[in-house]
Amino acid sequence: MRGCLRVRGGLPAAILLPVLLAVCGCHSYHVETTVENRTGAAIQLLEVDYPSASFGADSLPAGADFHYRIQIEGTGLLKVQYTAAGGHQEQISGPTLSERQQGRLAIVLLPGGKAEFQPELSPQD
Repeated sequence: MRGCLRVRGGLPAAILLPVLLAVCGCHSYHVETTVENRTGAAIQLLEVDYPSASFGADSLPAGADFHYRIQIEGTGLLKVQYTAAGGHQEQISGPTLSERQQGRLAIVLLPGGKAEFQPELSPQD
């Protein structure tokens, strides 16, 4: 067969590579995270801390969403902090996250320094 990459034994590389990846058990666990600003005002200096890392944004307008993909290493609490309208610093603790969890997590920031956490993660803690 001309133009087809082949390896010893005659197996095409296109077949061998997926088999090798499956056998190795290589899997990257990710959580698609969305922060929704439903506070009624713009916020500043948003920071989301999770086990072994953090992410954030300089500002998030009222009604806006911020999407970020995380990979959890270790186990620990999720924490959110931001500066609300008027300069007040808000700090909120969320759910415990664990290594090997994957799925989706919505963080809905509400008025009065409150938040709702909507995890859709597996395996569950």
